[in-house]
Amino acid sequence: MAISGKVLGFMEQASWIRKMFEEGIRLKQEHGEENVFDLSLGNPVAEPPARLLEVLRQTVMGDAPGQHRYMPNAGFQETREAVARALSAECGVAVPAANIVMICGAAGGLNITLKTLLDPGDEVVVLAPYFVEYLFYADNHGGRTVSVPTKADFTPDLEAIERAITEKTKAVIINSPNNPTGVVYTREHLQGLADVLRRGAERVGHPIYLISDDPYKKIVFDGVETPNIFEFYQDSVYITSHSKDLAVPGERIGYVAVHPECSDVRDVMAGLIFCNRVLGFVNAPALMQRVVSKVQEVSVDTEPYRKLRDLLHGELTRIGYEVVRPQGAFYFFPKSPIADEVAFVNLLAKHRVLAVPGRGFGTPGYMRLAYCVPGRVVEGAISGLEAAFREASSL
Repeated sequence: MAISGKVLGFMEQASWIRKMFEEGIRLKQEHGEENVFDLSLGNPVAEPPARLLEVLRQTVMGDAPGQHRYMPNAGFQETREAVARALSAECGVAVPAANIVMICGAAGGLNITLKTLLDPGDEVVVLAPYFVEYLFYADNHGGRTVSVPTKADFTPDLEAIERAITEKTKAVIINSPNNPTGVVYTREHLQGLADVLRRGAERVGHPIYLISDDPYKKIVFDGVETPNIFEFYQDSVYITSHSKDLAVPGERIGYVAVHPECSDVRDVMAGLIFCNRVLGFVNAPALMQRVVSKVQEVSVDTEPYRKLRDLLHGELTRIGYEVVRPQGAFYFFPKSPIADEVAFVNLLAKHRVLAVPGRGFGTPGYMRLAYCVPGRVVEGAISGLEAAFREASSL
């Protein structure tokens, strides 16, 4: 065999979005791009805020010496200070700049965090439905994931999480607002989870780290609050990117922050900085570090997303889909009208609507629809969503 059997297996697990992407190319070639309605990709079409573009132009045109030289592996000091100020104001915890590492997107942050924390065989609890890459990131560093289903409304099942904690549990990953459901975890959810982890850590005799993967934190609607885990739990690591809130996913810029009262905080920070180097990320890009240091208070306008959410939610419920109304991010995760959601996604594709099967997120029987697309795509998808639902209901 030319490549690792394990990698082949992982590729198959992670193939659903790729398969729908390839199907989309085929359908667009056959029917014309304007006649195919692709709701499969979470690649936001929103443009960056004007303030970011202004700062970016100024930074690119700057001629101060040393603009493009190496910097400390944790990032520019002025950038870490700007991030620490903004984060401290948000969460009410005084986070020093020394507890910030600038990273190449949230994926880079998750990998350096898991490499820092995990020994071979350690377990990482993930809540289903989840972002499938969590499984591979944990495996990258010798860990294994333990999947715990959420409740019917996709909120954390605290009793199930408590049962899943063993002596091998090293971390729990949460994602709120959630991809793929759009659900936001409330203060009550986070306080309850913190209590569960404190009891679990006491029982197993070592810290259990809470890792919050929060790139959608500022993409929320209707005044919904997205509390920060630092308010509730000391052994916590907060990871975010600016891919969504500043609409720059291709620039791969974000940060990891560690709670100042985290167990072994100095060793954790030293590990993160070391792993940032040895995993090959080395530094977050200098240009974007300089830019984001000046726009921490800026975010994209979420109103266009809210309008599309309301439109699609209204149509899905009118048609008859069972669906939880998203509070943030830009995804729906409706229940398939037939048990085999892959078969239903294939039926949708016949009506030129592209979705991703729920098993790609660890939850068969559902599907993900992304509405971070032009409004015409959402509007055009409605007739196909209805026709496929009626066809499936008659089977």
